[in-house]
Amino acid sequence: MTIYQGKGTKKFTGGKLRRNHSKRRYELGREPSLTRIGDTERRSLRTLGGNRKLILLKELYANVYNPDDKTTKKLKILTVKENQADPHYVQRNIMNKGTIISTDLGNAKITSRPGQNGIINAVIIK
Repeated sequence: MTIYQGKGTKKFTGGKLRRNHSKRRYELGREPSLTRIGDTERRSLRTLGGNRKLILLKELYANVYNPDDKTTKKLKILTVKENQADPHYVQRNIMNKGTIISTDLGNAKITSRPGQNGIINAVIIK
């Protein structure tokens, strides 16, 4: 089943909308990557214009920035503490932007988009 991101076929009143054109390939979406904790696993995807996008499926480490001493360290991700996107993602250890993870130095908030960038960057929170 494909994910379609184009316009719908109904008006907000419930009436039908007439299509100006048929479905286009650039209107297709894709399944979410749902990045988890585990040994590193990435996938490369061709995007519009022939560009490449790295999708992170599993990752064990994060680049964590400490604003106090202005250093960045590669730390192991212990578990997912909080996820505002979906509360059930915490139980399944799924990470995306804004997720709060637990590391050796304390809790950190993910600032990158793992499903789009292919890397996990985070900042320590107090």
